[in-house]
Parts: sequence; C-alpha cells; structure tokens
Amino acid sequence: MLDISESIANLENEDISDNLLYYSYNVKHLLKLYQSGMPKDDPLYLSAYRSFEGEVYENFIFEKLLRYSLENEDVEKFVLKGFHQNRTKAHANTLSISEKRQIVYRTKSREISEFDALLFTKSELYFVEMTLVKSAIKLKKRLRKKKALLETIFPNYEIKALIILNEGASGTKQFPSYCKIWFTKEFSAEGVLEHILDPHEKQLAPKERMKSPKLVEAHSLELYPFRYYNTINWITKSLRANKNYLVDINFLLTPKVQRFHDLYNKFYVGYISIDIARNILGLTKEYAPDQKVIVALEKKHNDDIVITYYLQQSRKNLLIYSYDDNGKINVEKKDPFGITVTEVYHITKFMDEKYRYSAADIKKLDALLKRKCQGRG
Repeated sequence: MLDISESIANLENEDISDNLLYYSYNVKHLLKLYQSGMPKDDPLYLSAYRSFEGEVYENFIFEKLLRYSLENEDVEKFVLKGFHQNRTKAHANTLSISEKRQIVYRTKSREISEFDALLFTKSELYFVEMTLVKSAIKLKKRLRKKKALLETIFPNYEIKALIILNEGASGTKQFPSYCKIWFTKEFSAEGVLEHILDPHEKQLAPKERMKSPKLVEAHSLELYPFRYYNTINWITKSLRANKNYLVDINFLLTPKVQRFHDLYNKFYVGYISIDIARNILGLTKEYAPDQKVIVALEKKHNDDIVITYYLQQSRKNLLIYSYDDNGKINVEKKDPFGITVTEVYHITKFMDEKYRYSAADIKKLDALLKRKCQGRG
C-alpha cells in the first residue's frame, strides 16, 4: 500500500542532508526583483517566488519519495533524476533524462510528457505530480495524457497517479478514481533562497546518493514499442479508410483508439479549402488558393468530441480555430516549438484529394459527432 509516511506529511528534512541545495533553480528573474528592493508582498515578487518555491517543493518531495521507496516493501522500482543519475540526454521514443535532468518521453524532435517521479509496485505504475497550487482543478486536465502514454508503453501495469499537495488545496474531489492524493504540511523555500543569496555562509554536507537495486535510471526500463508519428498516421488513415464514411465512428470509439485520443488530444481527419474555411471561420486575410485548413477531432475534458481547424500560415506559424459553448469562434496561436506545429506539418504532407471535405461534409460530420460522441463523459 502506498500510504503517506509521517515524515513526508510533516515535511521532515533531517534525512535528506543538504541535497536540496545542490539542485539548479531558475531564479534569475526572482533575484533581479529581490536585488531591486521590490517588496515581498508585491504581486510580481510573489509570482516569481511561488514559481521558485514550486521547484524546491518538487525536489524536496522527490528526495523524500526516493527514501520512502527504499523503505516500502511494495515499491519495486523508483526512477532516478537530477544529480542522482548519470545521463543528461533525452533519447527518441523512450523514457530518458532531459538536459534539465527531468524524466521525459520524447519523439525525435519534441517532448511528449514530463514526469515528476515514477515508481513501480508489482502490478502498478504510479506517476507523481507534486505541486503547491491552491486549486488542483487545472492539474486534473494534464493527467489523462500522461496516463494514456504510460498505458501504451507499459501495458502490463495498472497506471495510477499519486498527487502530492499542501494541506488546504481544493478541487481534489473531482479527481478520477485512479488518483491517490497525499497532503503535506505547508511548505516554505526560504531556507533554500537564503542559501542562494549567500552560498558561502554554510559549509554544505556532501551530496547524499543512495544505492539500491530498486533505484533505476529511465533509459534502463523496458518499454512496449510506440512510434508517435507512425501511430497518428495509422489512426488518420484508418478513420478515413472507408470512402462511404466521413469518419469511421465505430473505429474512433474503440477503447484502444480512445486511449490514443487521450494521448494526442486530437485526431486529424481531413482538410477543407481556404474558400470554405473563409466562410466557416470568417477568415479575412489573403491566402494561396491551394492553402489547406486541417480538420481535426478534438477530445474535450468531458469526453465530448468536437471539430477544430488548424491553419498553418508558415512552418512555425499555426492557428487553431475552435468554438466555445456559445458557438463563438476562438482563435489561438500555437507554440511555434510545440509538437502540434510539427504534427500538422507532418500530417498535411500526406493528405491528398481523398481527404478533402466539402462544406456539406462538415455539417454532416458535426451532426454525427453530436449524435454519437457527446454526453459520454
């Protein structure tokens, strides 16, 4: 059983030596504000400090979980990160350690997910989220993708989430049943900040590194093969394989494909011409006549599936058009270095004429989704 220890609940730090002071922290902005004499109750200072404090809390809980895993008989493996492991290069299509020494899964060019910690029992794999947020509602939104990824690459384990929060955090009753919630006392990073401000005041104890067969590095884990772009190609082609269907709903709603929908969040199923997009989306800017606007099926957090549109204006300039609950169009510019930009560029290259939708097709597809795919959550 993974029950919280008193040591973790009470944030006892006697067993972690000075390890917290050996981590790297992103404090450049915070130090500028501090050195400028900005009051500590200023919103700008508080925002920078809370970001730093969240980093320290994550490292503190990681140190405590490492020791907890060694003491708990149910834990068979705990994945190392930070200065506890030796590699600092992320590898493609596997779990590995990033240059920032975090546990990540990435494709050849883009990071898919990052994990605060991973621990294995005989039959369960827990991915850990530790945060100081007062409301955990937003945290819930990013759990589904991580769970889906781990279910794909570790199919022989039951995937669960361990959420570690400060006492008083709200929104935890809305978490899915696969989540286990731990609460700790209120955390403060003042001691770490004092060391950063005056690193020579204290003689640090050496880094404390544990050794045990339980402690493993990410790259050593055996994963079920998963190719990110190959899989999304297969799904797109399968959804449109039957020329009599605008999209194969039966295939879309199979448990396996829906797990991938949790992972990718959207499936690309076709495209419309710029002229049709101009009418549907109210476009005013001029585009080339052969400009494609990609049609995708997005999975909402309530499990509804809706149509969204992707307009790639250049290799790194991607706009997403979607509708809110009131039917109003929202336009969002995607991160030029995010994976969605790469996905759309990749998927557009193989969508030929058979993937083209008419305006009438879009209306039928929208009606089909509302009839078959909404109200399932």
